[in-house]
Formats: sequence, structure tokens, C-alpha cells
Amino acid sequence: MAALSDPMAVGPASRRGTRTATVSWGGRHVVMGGAEPVVVQSMTNTDTADPIGTAIQVKELAQAGSELVRITVNSAAAAAAVPAIRAQLDRMGIDVPLVGDFHYNGHKLLTEHPGCAEALSKYRINPGNVGSSSRRDDNFAQMIAIACRHGKPVRIGVNWGSLDQQLLARLMDQNASRATPWDAREVMREALVTSALDNAQRAEELGLPGDAIILSAKVSQVQDLIAVYRELARRCDYPLHLGLTEAGMGSKGIVASSAALAVLLQEGIGDTIRVSLTPDPGGSRSREVVVAQEILQTMGLRAFTPQVTACPGCGRTSSTYFQELAGRIETFLRTRMPVWRDSHPGVETMQVAVMGCVVNGPGESAHANIGISLPGSGEAPVAPVFVDGVRGVTLKGERIAEEFEALVEQYVERRYGAGRAPVAAGIGGGEAAH
Repeated sequence: MAALSDPMAVGPASRRGTRTATVSWGGRHVVMGGAEPVVVQSMTNTDTADPIGTAIQVKELAQAGSELVRITVNSAAAAAAVPAIRAQLDRMGIDVPLVGDFHYNGHKLLTEHPGCAEALSKYRINPGNVGSSSRRDDNFAQMIAIACRHGKPVRIGVNWGSLDQQLLARLMDQNASRATPWDAREVMREALVTSALDNAQRAEELGLPGDAIILSAKVSQVQDLIAVYRELARRCDYPLHLGLTEAGMGSKGIVASSAALAVLLQEGIGDTIRVSLTPDPGGSRSREVVVAQEILQTMGLRAFTPQVTACPGCGRTSSTYFQELAGRIETFLRTRMPVWRDSHPGVETMQVAVMGCVVNGPGESAHANIGISLPGSGEAPVAPVFVDGVRGVTLKGERIAEEFEALVEQYVERRYGAGRAPVAAGIGGGEAAH
């Protein structure tokens, strides 16, 4: 292992070598695995039988940056609505591929609703929920046959809460005969890994190409997730979908998901991720997309939107103005990204600093692409703006927020716009006071 002082030890490990799987709709192709970027996905919580409501939420998730969106397909009404959802999205210009989430009756729904089978870009099958013991193999085979017929990739997603009980009983019997038996948790982890691998092998035997299979093994505890995915990564080369299931609400869900996913991503494990957050009542479902993106971006794995550096505040920053401005600028950047994403390539790597006093304010602002150092307690009531390391205009008065937003917009246009003219220090006319 490289020493901590070795600068080459900093950063994620090389990506685990895998085959690749492609999920497509129209001209949109999302590739997972190999050297491809880690893909962000999410899931709706609407009633899929409501095609308009579901299409609206899918659009919201896609515009937030979700590259795949999963929808529940749990009833005949839901399956019948899937083609209408797809058609509505196409009319809105939203080409994000849809993934159908099936449990218990997926074999019937896909058979009885061929339009659903075709409109979906990928199926998610939980082998623990495809039927009773006497019908499980037949139902699974039926779903795989439909995937083959329509050329759809499949995520074989085993889950801690719906594990194949026959498999678990068999592994427990085997464990009892060991000279040194594993504890129950180790057996459960092995059951998850074995179920995923056995069902992937079965799917290939049934004719599903190996490059149309993605695996997941969802658990709700951080250490279990890390242990299970390390073992999956060791024993197969399928692309892996990472996610802590039932992560929870608020900071707990964010922290737990970040802790688990960051460890695995740092080790080069994981090809697509979802952060399963319980939204606040009335809260936006797209929060889980933002958190997934922030995990990848803060780790240096991908760039999605300009990042804001802001200090935490201390006794020098008695005013809350810098906090309010930092939040406002972060919202402004994310709101502008749908416009900038296609017309201003590279803007997602931009760094913006909003600092609260003279201690680190000028330094951090100068290291950002564009930054502002607000006055702290006892400082002169002015806010210098730095552009590419050079101090430019100085703002003051009641409209600092609006004027700084305008300067950021100008910077983006000059630096990342079609003309890409060199960005002059001191946007707005050099050293000036407003």
C-alpha cells in the first residue's frame, strides 16, 4: 500500500474491470461498466397508473440529472400506463431511459402487456420475489425470455428483505457443518452474493447475453453493503449497481449513503448508483439525484454542476449574509445548469467561492474561477470579487447578491460560451465600487 505521504496515493483506485451494459431509448445510450463514468439513477414515487403525474416526475428527475429513472410496475393498470408515460416523455423531449421495477407478478405483466415490455429500456428483477418455490424458476425464465425477445438488459437485484429463503436455509445447513461456523450475518451476506451470481448465471443459460446483465445486492447497513459488494466485485465482472436501501430521511440518509458508497467507489467498485432517500413530506424527489451527483463530484469522479466553496462561519462572521448568499448562488447555479449544460460545455467544472471574512476569503476566492470575499465583523463594508485569481471589481451596497449573480453569468458566457473569448480580470470594468 502506498504511504500516506505519497501524492499518488490520493484519489480513487482504478476502476474495477467489468464488461459493459447499455441501456437505450431512441438515440440515447447509457453505458455502464468498463471505463465509463459512474451513472446516476433514481426512482419515482408516483402511482405509475397515473401516466401524466409519473411523466412529470420523471421529467423532474431527468432534468435534475438522473440518467436512468426507475418506475414501479406492480399492477395491470401500471403496466398498461407505461407506453403512455413513454409517449408523454417523448413529446416533452425527455429521452431518459425507463427501468421497470418488478416484484411478484412481473412475468404476468410483461407477458400480458407487450407494449410495456417494449417501452421500458431495462427490467429490474428481484429473484426473491418472482414466485413461490414451485414456480420461481419458471417465472424467472419467462421474464428473461421476454427480455431476450425485446433486447432489454436486466438488473438482477437481490435484496436483504426479500432473500430466497430456500437458498438461505441451504447455506445455513452448510454453515452448521463447518468446523468453525460463520455468524448469522456472514451467512446472510453470502446468501446475497450467491443469489445474485447464481441468477446471473441462470439468465445467461437462458439466453440473456452477459453484457445485458447488471447486478445489485441491496442492504440497509453500511458495513454489510461494503462487505457484500467487495465480494461481488471479487467474484464477477458484471457491472454493479450501488445503493443503500431504506437509507432513511434527511442527514441520516445522506450520511449513511455517502459513507457506504464512498468507500466502494474509492476502491473502484460501482458502475451506477442510486441514493435512496425518504423525502420530506412535500419535498422534491430530485434531492436524491443531487446527493448522488454530489458524492461523485466531491470525490472527483464526475462533474455535474459548478461547485460553491463557502466557509462555515465563526465569530468573525456575525452576519448571516454570506450564508444566505452562498445558498442563493448554489441554487442559481443548479437552476442555470439545464440551460448551460449543452451550450456551455465545461461549465460543470467551475468553482465559485463565497467567503465570509478576510481570514480565508481572499485566498479561497482567488483559487476559485470566480469568488467573492464578504466583509466580516469590523471589516470595511465592501466585497472584492476575484476572477481567475485576479482581484477585479469591489461590490458594496444593497444589491451585492444580484450583482454577483450577474458577474457569474458574464463569466460563464465568456469562459464557456460559444465565443470563448479570454476572461478578463475585473469583469464589469476593473476596480470599481458600486
